Amino acid sequence: MKVRVVTDSTSDLPPEVARDLGITVVPAQVQFGDQVFLDGIELTSEEFYRRLQSESTLPKTSPASISTFNSTYRRIAEEADGIISIHVVAKLSVTYDIARQASADVKCPVIVIDSQTASMACGLLAIIAAKAARAGESLTEIEKLVRQAIPCTVTYGVFGTLEYLAKGGRIGKGQAFLGTLLKINPILAIRMSEVVPVERVRTRSRAVERMCEMVCGHAPLRELSVMRTTNPEEAEEVIRRLSPVFPPERMYRASIGPSMGTQVGPNAVGVALIAEKPLQ
Repeated sequence: MKVRVVTDSTSDLPPEVARDLGITVVPAQVQFGDQVFLDGIELTSEEFYRRLQSESTLPKTSPASISTFNSTYRRIAEEADGIISIHVVAKLSVTYDIARQASADVKCPVIVIDSQTASMACGLLAIIAAKAARAGESLTEIEKLVRQAIPCTVTYGVFGTLEYLAKGGRIGKGQAFLGTLLKINPILAIRMSEVVPVERVRTRSRAVERMCEMVCGHAPLRELSVMRTTNPEEAEEVIRRLSPVFPPERMYRASIGPSMGTQVGPNAVGVALIAEKPLQ
């Protein structure tokens, strides 16, 4: 049985990884004023963050349409026996619902999964699905594999500013102002559909160090990715810190694209992982 894997651009999958594993990435749309771009195709991350910091209004992001998803599924169905489609947490986006509606009249089975997470944590779930598909696993077996991995999956993030989370409605403006005033660096996590504050740390360096300690505490790890918005040097430092618990050559380096970048803003760094066992 030939199974193909689909995800959306909020997964922040590096293009070369998606290409090598045969994962189809459906791009979201990013709108600056009257200009609309396809996420990851018509707008580079560097240009996005430049505009994000220089323009007065926050860009708008929207998922691909039902017709775009449907045409993607129909095209893949011409050569596949089954499709597994893994998407950003449904609580934060309508992408999952759109994909589910689009899958209704495709000639091969399409299983749509709410990853219950975002960015490269969703990407890692797509990766393990694609590896299983390449190994010849059935659609049912791959679905089971992904659903069992979701409770083992978490994303951690450290932010340069709380401004964009406030503008996007993820936290209150008062919280953002107070956090900036007190120079608080929050560590946030996305797990099992919930965005939760994990700790509040006074210095950036300690926040990054503490995030790495949390990640190390989840070892042994099955998959891991380090993500960043505008500071690749800091991401490399995170990779160095995590090397005792996971081989650097197996870590995926990812750039947080426009879909997630609109929320987290510049100077953010994060880690996504799938542990060997469900997280407590």
